[in-house]
Amino acid sequence: MDELEAVVRANHEVFMLTGDRIATVLADHGLTHATAQALCAIDPAEEPPSMKAVAGRLHCNAPNLSFVTDQLVGRGLVTRVADPRDRRSRVLVLTDAGRRVRADVMRATLRQTPLAGLDEADLKTLAAILDRALHG
Repeated sequence: MDELEAVVRANHEVFMLTGDRIATVLADHGLTHATAQALCAIDPAEEPPSMKAVAGRLHCNAPNLSFVTDQLVGRGLVTRVADPRDRRSRVLVLTDAGRRVRADVMRATLRQTPLAGLDEADLKTLAAILDRALHG
């Protein structure tokens, strides 16, 4: 197996293991992996993102995001509001419940991922490598 294949397989394994390990917390909140990913793509420390921005973060198309967003809205975790900068667009805003659920999912994810066993130096190195791979 060449090095690239080994890295791709390891990346996939980390992703799948993390997903398996957080399945209980997702179920406790009535979330699927898709709804959890969408919820986590809305950073409460940033300005509310547009639907287009969230679709880009999730690498999905608008109809898929609309379906997932409808589920989050129905659960009272997110609201769609007019973008104050462009009233033709909609942004996604976390509700108080959405912020609590997102924080719980993020805590569980960070605690359960196999990456949690790495030390700070390894995490910094890995973050730099992944950033180079993603952004050239």
